[in-house]
Amino acid sequence: MSLKKSLIIIALILVVDQISKIYIKTSFILGEAHEVFSWFKILFIENEGAAWGTKLSDLLPISEPVGKLILTIFRIFAVFGIGYWLWDIIRKESRRTLILAVSLIFAGAVGNIIDSVFYGIIFDHSNGQVATLFADQPYGSLFHGKVVDMLYFPLVDTTWPDWVPSLGGKRFRFFEPVFNIADTAISTGVGILIVFNKKAFPKQADKKEEVADQNV
Repeated sequence: MSLKKSLIIIALILVVDQISKIYIKTSFILGEAHEVFSWFKILFIENEGAAWGTKLSDLLPISEPVGKLILTIFRIFAVFGIGYWLWDIIRKESRRTLILAVSLIFAGAVGNIIDSVFYGIIFDHSNGQVATLFADQPYGSLFHGKVVDMLYFPLVDTTWPDWVPSLGGKRFRFFEPVFNIADTAISTGVGILIVFNKKAFPKQADKKEEVADQNV
């Protein structure tokens, strides 16, 4: 896969990701939900931390703002690392499967970085109100933005039977996480690397055979 095709994929994901986030942020109140199907809802939440809403301040003896800043800076360095990896595998003409996967991961990481870095200074808060883009009184500061999530798939939403020990009568939901387009791109990229590992990372012998075939 060429650099041009990789950049097109990245650009498309970023455009869709940011349009969806800006639409949700400027159309929904925090916590508001809209049911599309019984198994799919648009649910507006904001993620202040890492995966599944985990905060660094919950794990280390540091304040929440400091933890948020450290996490955002870490994400920025990670994006640069992934970007270099992508450039390197394109330069080396690696397998299309690998380039596609890394392109998806890179696009998703950049998409969430945009939220973390800039959303705090361009939006006001969404608590009990619909946020305003380029607000006069933004809710945060640079590097302290919150990631917008909205895709929710409660594929199973039921109650445990009364006869189930300790769980009887309690609510059971599968799939709980709320995520966004950027998260989807990252998960898809990682999934490709896991499922198609041999295609993405061929052994040296396979590479030699491939080169020999090309020279025939």
